[in-house]
Amino acid sequence: MEYAYPVFIINDAKDYLVYIPDLKIYTEGKSYVEAIKMARDAIGLAIITKQDFHEIIPEPSDYQTALRQAIENADEDLDFSQGLFSLVDVDADEYRKKHDNRMVRKNCTIPFYLNEKAEKAGINFSRVLADALAAKLLQ
Repeated sequence: MEYAYPVFIINDAKDYLVYIPDLKIYTEGKSYVEAIKMARDAIGLAIITKQDFHEIIPEPSDYQTALRQAIENADEDLDFSQGLFSLVDVDADEYRKKHDNRMVRKNCTIPFYLNEKAEKAGINFSRVLADALAAKLLQ
């Protein structure tokens, strides 16, 4: 599922601070581009965490609603409603695939003689298979 959440970004002279009102998330980056990347990562993580805990994922709000939330959450030091407004998109399915590093048991068949040689050499079958798959698929 793809989402595009509104974000507000302010520059505090050394960092770019990010507020994502719909998810009540704050993050930051050293540049505007890094701030957007950090926002995308924060949104992706929030979505897959909510999915894992069977929580409701809020629909992205429109500009006016996001602005109202930013104004309501402003304090004397940080008023994100005065910052740059942007939409940050995340493909939650792709984010999960990229960041879900759980191990999965696979059963495979190899020739007997290779098994014997590999065991004598102390080869980790799982590591070899994972490295071979990564080399073949992630190039």
